[in-house]
Amino acid sequence: MFGLIVFFGFFILLIVWGVMICNNIVRYLNATQRSWAEVANFELQKVKTLDHLEKTLTQYTHFEKSTLEKVTELRQQIMNLNLHHTDTSHLQHIEQLNQELIRNLNLVVENYPELKADSLYSQMMQEIQEQNENVSAAISIFNRNVEAFNNQIEVFPNNMINTMTLSKKPIRPFRDPIMNQSYSYRPNF
Repeated sequence: MFGLIVFFGFFILLIVWGVMICNNIVRYLNATQRSWAEVANFELQKVKTLDHLEKTLTQYTHFEKSTLEKVTELRQQIMNLNLHHTDTSHLQHIEQLNQELIRNLNLVVENYPELKADSLYSQMMQEIQEQNENVSAAISIFNRNVEAFNNQIEVFPNNMINTMTLSKKPIRPFRDPIMNQSYSYRPNF
């Protein structure tokens, strides 16, 4: 009789332990999804500023049509960013477009000093810079949450419980290919 009670107690303990692991996996997944939504939200906040920037650059369009097109393309790509599906490759594309736009805007300012003197333009560039910093911070948080989630589903025995119950797959962290090109060091893992 005592052996039967110990067996059932051990069995119930295993079930509770498995449920706790499943709940932790779900918590980490939810944190990752929330942090992705914050990345997408910060990107979407750029749209408002890009709309204003587009209007300001319209007066220079006959000189700098390509810059205006890049503003429009970046805005459209941000609007297409899916809040409910983690797509780091799309975010990488958006960040590349953003870097190209900033470079083009610097060239436009060099060619048209009166644009640099425009206080609205200066204010918009400051807002874009702040939003880029917010996006960078949100991406860092997202990557930390991705790491925690991936660790949660890949370590033993969590990986067995995940496979038997939730079947969650690892999420790919965001990597900036432009930044990777500027570093010659490559870790060997």
